[in-house]
Amino acid sequence: MNDAPEQQDEQHQAVDPRLLEILVCPLTKTTLHYDRDANELVSKAANLAFPIRDGVPIMLIDEARDLDTPHTA
Repeated sequence: MNDAPEQQDEQHQAVDPRLLEILVCPLTKTTLHYDRDANELVSKAANLAFPIRDGVPIMLIDEARDLDTPHTA
């Protein structure tokens, strides 16, 4: 399967800025940083990165990546 640039853009849909204003880390309740390149919401306080799939942030701790673990795109 060939991932054309258009398909990659669909996988990395931007998150609504209004949503980013209200989302917090489910573990620490601190603000999140949007990492556009990795397509994740990062909680520095919890040392976790939450994935964004099809433009929807997955705010489950079990789905989060530990920031000490390398990101695989």
